[in-house]
Amino acid sequence: MSRLLLARHGNTKGNSAERFWGQTDVELSAEGTWQVERLADRLAGENIASIYSSKLCRASATAEIIASHHQQQVITCPELLEINFGKVEGLSFNEIGERYPELVRDWPTRDPSFRFPEGESVIDLDHRVVKFLGRLEKHTPEDTVLVVAHAGVLRLLICHLLPIDIRHWRQLRTDLASLSIVVTSSQGAVLHLLNDTSHLH
Repeated sequence: MSRLLLARHGNTKGNSAERFWGQTDVELSAEGTWQVERLADRLAGENIASIYSSKLCRASATAEIIASHHQQQVITCPELLEINFGKVEGLSFNEIGERYPELVRDWPTRDPSFRFPEGESVIDLDHRVVKFLGRLEKHTPEDTVLVVAHAGVLRLLICHLLPIDIRHWRQLRTDLASLSIVVTSSQGAVLHLLNDTSHLH
């Protein structure tokens, strides 16, 4: 495939560090824009062949800010949407515990078939991630490709690339405006960087 730069969007007006926004389309906050500008500065020297992004505005705006340093158009992909949290969209973990205690009870099982009420399961999300991987197969090993997406999507992408069973997806961390790097070849993939936020400090 190629050298993959995997970036998570910046913080949002609804505070993505504390709330489960899923497919709710919330915008970057002022802090999030600052975070993304620092990430863009870090990536300014990269020779990026293609930029893919979730179509949700917190990710697409992140991608556009980074793309402003490069001569590339952002390709938005519905496959890169975050998981649909259904009834718990926009809630904090504590609020979910108060309204849906049974959900919090079952959550730690790490079962990929666990489905959020009126939302998706990790398996549903994973089907989309696998479909997106097909887009990457057209790239040569010399290409550097940027993917801007959400925590769940990036964790599953890394699982597939390494490969790691998707049951372990929660054991990978991808913070807001973080950068991870996976280099792929015919011999497999190597994780060069995971969840780095040094550009924010």
